[in-house]
Amino acid sequence: MTAVPPAPRAAVAFCPSPPVLVPAVAGTADGGLPDLRGACAAAVDALLTGAPEVVVVVGPGVEDGVRFGPGDAGDLRSFGVDLEVPFSAGIRPGGRRLPWAHTLGAWLLDEAGHAGARLGVGPADLAAALSDLPGTVGVLALGDGSARRTERAPAAFDEAAGPFDTAVAAALAAGDAAALAGLDPAEGERLLATGAPVWQAVGAALAGRAARATLHYDAAPFGVGYLVADWQVQ
Repeated sequence: MTAVPPAPRAAVAFCPSPPVLVPAVAGTADGGLPDLRGACAAAVDALLTGAPEVVVVVGPGVEDGVRFGPGDAGDLRSFGVDLEVPFSAGIRPGGRRLPWAHTLGAWLLDEAGHAGARLGVGPADLAAALSDLPGTVGVLALGDGSARRTERAPAAFDEAAGPFDTAVAAALAAGDAAALAGLDPAEGERLLATGAPVWQAVGAALAGRAARATLHYDAAPFGVGYLVADWQVQ
């Protein structure tokens, strides 16, 4: 019988994806942004501590099977900032344009000083991508909680939004992959939680594995749930 190789060590950073994480976009807006930025920086630093051979950036808005890599890029022009953000290495003519979450992911990794290999995927492709990668792997998972948390939220307030995000925060704090995998996708979509399919994908990909977890941030400063955590997965 052929021995099954052990699953590679992995680290995960969970971050939200509001454009105001980028200071040039936020301008003078505050709303607790220094705390949010500090939490994201801490989570990404924890992700990189183990020197992953590849960081997989997973976020919504990607067609099944599409992967991003060297030469692809995004930008901040839709937010009034004339800045091009390469996903990995330089920008090549004809390279794919990144969805917003992957653009922000590349920016966060650049801010952390990570110059290593990166791979961008959507939630549906995460498990397959991880199975293809040997050695230590990092996952930067991007997505927001519900956009219906308060009366000042972008969408109409929903009393179910708070409990939904609270359950996700508890799963992130406990390193509970099964709880993330078991999130209700229809409820996540109804509550406009862009992170729901991403969290589900991470939970499913890491099912049965123990994680040492740290929850860095759990708040809704603009009426949208922002959750930041890191997992060190054995």
